[in-house]
Amino acid sequence: MSISSSSSTDRAAKGRRDKKARGEARHRIGDVTRLTGLSADTLRYYEKIKLLRPVNRAASGVRVYDERDLSRLGFIQRAKAMNFSLDEIARLLEMREDPQHARDEVRELTHRKLEQVESHMEELDTLRKELNLLINLCRGAEAGCPIIDDLDSKSKRKKPKRS
Repeated sequence: MSISSSSSTDRAAKGRRDKKARGEARHRIGDVTRLTGLSADTLRYYEKIKLLRPVNRAASGVRVYDERDLSRLGFIQRAKAMNFSLDEIARLLEMREDPQHARDEVRELTHRKLEQVESHMEELDTLRKELNLLINLCRGAEAGCPIIDDLDSKSKRKKPKRS
C-alpha cells in the first residue's frame, strides 16, 4: 500500500468517525432492518411510495440511510401502531415538517382515527358478548352444537340471491 492510499484511507475513516460523532451515522439496509425490525422490501416500498425521501446511495449503489431516515421510520412505525393508514401517515409526515401550522389538521385526523377505534371497540365488545353467549349455550346443550348451528344459520342468511 502506498503512503497516499494509506492517508486517504485514514481520512475516510476519520470522516466516518466525525460523522458518527455529529450524529450523521450512515446505515446500510441490513443495519436498518436490524434496528427497526422492518424488512428490506418494506424499506424499499416506503421509498417507492415516498414515505421515505429518496435514500442516498453509496458509489456502489447500496442504499445508505442516515439518522433522519431512521427518525422518519420510527415515526412511521409509531403511526402504524396507532392504526393510521399509509395515506394518513403520508399526510402526518407532511404535517410533521411544520407542526405549529398543522396542529388543527393533525388534531382532526387524530380525532377521526379515535372515532374509528371507538367504533371498532364497540364491534369487538359485541363480538365478545356473542362469543361468550355461544360458549355458554354450548355448555348447556344436550344435542348438536349451538356454535356450529349459529355460524351455519348466519351463513345461510348471507347467501346472495340468484337472479
